[in-house]
Amino acid sequence: MVVWELSKPLSASKHNYKYRLYFGRAGQCLVRYDNEQGKGDHVHYPECEIPYQFISLAKLVADFEGDIQKVLRGVQ
Repeated sequence: MVVWELSKPLSASKHNYKYRLYFGRAGQCLVRYDNEQGKGDHVHYPECEIPYQFISLAKLVADFEGDIQKVLRGVQ
């Protein structure tokens, strides 16, 4: 997990954070939350990419950790 606090929001974001939260193994991304200039907040899964509604840093981390648990339950 990497989070930067910015002086102003990126375009397509309403908050002052730039972040990337990554979970993967064996070179495969299983879950990644990030925001990009012009693209905004979104989540990457192996089969798709979907928009993410940023509420707070605490919620972001909780959602990311929840997705990790779902992946682990599905893999085991």
